[in-house]
Amino acid sequence: MIENVFQNLANAIIIQAAKDYRIVIRMLAKNPQHSRAMEEKKELEDFFLSEWFKTLSGVNGEILLKKLEQEVRHDSKRAF
Repeated sequence: MIENVFQNLANAIIIQAAKDYRIVIRMLAKNPQHSRAMEEKKELEDFFLSEWFKTLSGVNGEILLKKLEQEVRHDSKRAF
């Protein structure tokens, strides 16, 4: 029971980080010099590449980052 609570929390953290990363990538596509977006992107990448992320998810963060970037690029192409 308590394990489910912790797993749900871990999932929520990862889902929110992925949403935030998508937003930051879109912001940087519009304005590559946006300093706060660059900082946030770095923080999120550090999270996805961290041991903590591996502990929470068991997923390869490097692969996930690439997939998120591809997803945003694909969505951007469809929007035009």
